Parts: sequence; C-alpha cells; structure tokens
Amino acid sequence: MSQAEQTLISLLLPEGILDYFELTKVDKEGKMLNIYLEEKNIAPDGYDKRDLESKGFLPEVSIQDFPIRGQKVALCIKRRRWTVKSSGDIISRDWDLVRKGARMTTEFGLFLKGIFG
Repeated sequence: MSQAEQTLISLLLPEGILDYFELTKVDKEGKMLNIYLEEKNIAPDGYDKRDLESKGFLPEVSIQDFPIRGQKVALCIKRRRWTVKSSGDIISRDWDLVRKGARMTTEFGLFLKGIFG
C-alpha cells in the first residue's frame, strides 16, 4: 500500500486503529460501507510474542461508525486471541491499558473498551 493510500485510510478510520488492526476488506452494499479489520499479531503488554501462540480470533463484532460521504459505515472487527504456552491460558488485549498509552486517543480507547469490555 502506498503512503498516500495509508494516509487516506488513517484519516477515514478512528485515530490509532491501524496501529493495532489491519484493513482486510471493504465492501459496499447499497448505502452501507463495511470495513473489515483484524487485530495484528502483536503481543499484548506484559507478554513476549515467543511465549504466545495465536489461536485465531474472537467472534467478529460490527460497530457503527461515522458516515463517510453519505454512506453508513460499519467497522467489522475481529480481535485476536492467544494461548500462553506455559500455562495454557487464553488471553486477549486489554483495551483499557492500551487507552492509557500515548499511541491511541482516549476517544478510540473508550470506543473499543465500550464494545469489548
């Protein structure tokens, strides 16, 4: 993807989302624009990627976002889950901790926290 495309996409999506999610697909059905995002395989804080095994994704969640050029927008988000190799525990990213970080706006963090708890 070119720098121009990356910049345009980052301006259309909630700030900071591309730090943690990859755009996988966009489709348009009538007046509805569905934007599909999958969480990147980046280890959550407090874990080393070598200690984790990606176990796919949690069920997809569709979230209504701000309209773009008269199109209703749904963000179709798939969050990743991992298994901790040493204990067998299943974990996912703690969005409350991410929100406190400098790379994501409070608005976006609260947005995800409200959706995923």
